[in-house]
Amino acid sequence: MSKFIPIILASGLISFVATPLVGKLAKAINFVDKPEARKVHVTPVPMLGGVAIYAGLIAAVTISNAAPLRELVGVLSGATIMTLFGLFDDRYGMRPIVKMLGQLLAGVILIWSGIQVSLFPWQALNIALTLCWIIGICNAINFLDNMDGLAAGITTVASAFFFILALVEGLGLVASLAAATLGACIGFLYYNFNPASLFMGDAGSMLLGFVLAVLGIKLQFADAPLNVTWMIPVIILGLPIFDTTLVVFSRLRRSKPIYQGGKDHTSHRFVTVFGMTQARSVITLYLIATVLGLIGLMLRDATPLQARLILAVLSAIFGGALVWLEWRFQEPASSKVDG
Repeated sequence: MSKFIPIILASGLISFVATPLVGKLAKAINFVDKPEARKVHVTPVPMLGGVAIYAGLIAAVTISNAAPLRELVGVLSGATIMTLFGLFDDRYGMRPIVKMLGQLLAGVILIWSGIQVSLFPWQALNIALTLCWIIGICNAINFLDNMDGLAAGITTVASAFFFILALVEGLGLVASLAAATLGACIGFLYYNFNPASLFMGDAGSMLLGFVLAVLGIKLQFADAPLNVTWMIPVIILGLPIFDTTLVVFSRLRRSKPIYQGGKDHTSHRFVTVFGMTQARSVITLYLIATVLGLIGLMLRDATPLQARLILAVLSAIFGGALVWLEWRFQEPASSKVDG
């Protein structure tokens, strides 16, 4: 445990110091997120927060001497690609297919480095599932970045649980990467919680999504059956997976483009359906993510029967919440104008 504390502190300090600096740079070069009908902020907000997160995360992982080197190079290369593609999208805009190609490239590099899903006896199926997982989680965190402090906070919670499990299992690379992510997000979250003074942009959300996807793949359990442990990363990341499923289902039902954007995410529905403030909505989602993380911890010691029962209950709650939130949802007039 003690050897990972410097990683958390280093990534947190670098992110904390770099965030206001990149904020000033963003204002100087007019790299700001302007208000739109589909967004919740009403004044221009500097971006480039993803650069501060990247700096803290990469620096901390690099000094951690996590092994093996080839895997470390694969993770850092993929993270860099995600950040660069996100920066370009934040500045100039990017078609969804191009963004997905960037995620695919990062996934291919990750597989080259030896990091991939190993659930099936067929290599082609493992590779396909690996790429789908990476693209899916990258976009899930990207979708989740829709309210002040939400994506950074949920990533903080998830990385904390990945860190705990990695410590228990003695997984050095996973623990180092999770510790660096945890620290970088905490350092950034100080400035990003409501009311945010800086946004992470796609550069940050795609980076964090990629790292969380890697943590989910690399989290392995020596003394627990695979038919139980495969679901642990899925449950820890259950909230962003739920939000993405809800939004995709809702937009397809309303014949709207999936990547259009709008105020139809879980966080927005908590505000409109339950009358919460934005800050309370975000904190409530933190608590839900924490509960899912605790369930993930419990599954490590569960029997296959217990795991299947837990998965069945969570699936029922997942489906029920999705249907209920969609049934209660009324699209804001401002979102309708946005087209």
